[in-house]
Amino acid sequence: MPFSVRFSRWLLPALLIFATTTQMSAQISAEKKGVQSRYVAELTKQAEAGHASAQFNLGSMYESGRGVPKDDAEAVRWIRKAAEQGLADAQYNLGLRYAKGAGVPQDDAEAVRWFRKAAEPGLAHAQCSLGSMYAKGAGVPKDDAEAERWFRKAAVQGLPSAQYNLGSMYAKGAGVPKDDAEAERWIRKSAEQGFADAQYKLGSMCAKGVGVPKDDAEAGLWYRRAAEQGVADAQYSLGLMYAKGVGVPQDDAEAYFWLNLAATSFESGKADRDTVKDKLTPGKRLQIDGRCRRWVETHPVVQN
Repeated sequence: MPFSVRFSRWLLPALLIFATTTQMSAQISAEKKGVQSRYVAELTKQAEAGHASAQFNLGSMYESGRGVPKDDAEAVRWIRKAAEQGLADAQYNLGLRYAKGAGVPQDDAEAVRWFRKAAEPGLAHAQCSLGSMYAKGAGVPKDDAEAERWFRKAAVQGLPSAQYNLGSMYAKGAGVPKDDAEAERWIRKSAEQGFADAQYKLGSMCAKGVGVPKDDAEAGLWYRRAAEQGVADAQYSLGLMYAKGVGVPQDDAEAYFWLNLAATSFESGKADRDTVKDKLTPGKRLQIDGRCRRWVETHPVVQN
């Protein structure tokens, strides 16, 4: 059988399959768009009828550009309607917008007003944000005791950022008597939930024996967890541990890797990195530099 005949016999079914698959994909895509359009239309109808949850969900869609064109003005309009009806998530969202000046003029006092509305019924994120405003004196007079009160309300609900903030207040003696053991307890709760700043702080406490028996191995464990989330101070501390063989086996290559990552964030780490760098062969340095580049590409920094 001539090659061209065999080829055409194979090609025609393949083209038919490809055409059918393409048509099916287009049909599925069109169906999805149709379902989404109907969902947006129904959600808009519910929002216009005054349903707070629909107003908030519609505002969130305009905020993210999911299912509708991204539109900050429309997002604020619908989220405000839900907030004015008492929906705590919407009140918190509106507070964040005023705190950041996102879609509305930046206004700390207005941020505090909306955070408080959401915090009083018990929304943990709003309680923590309100505590932060008191701690900074933003939109309200600075008041550590009031900051501690709101941080605690959110912390007992299990919010890691609030647990870290409460632990930090015990560490500093701000709003509460200084108590390293209590600081360690709350910071550990936060660290165990993956909060990067708490992981670094707990590592430092273990390294120094503050609020907990000194334990270099545990310090290295917490430094690593924070370092892998992109905390430059943790990367630097872990690099030094590898350079000195404290809490981890001495390893110049690992020391250079972590110190090199840290050096991209602050100047002071460069001298220690260069000291370790001189102990490595040019080939090894080149290999680790490539590893650093790949790490940065694949490890987005976690925003606590």
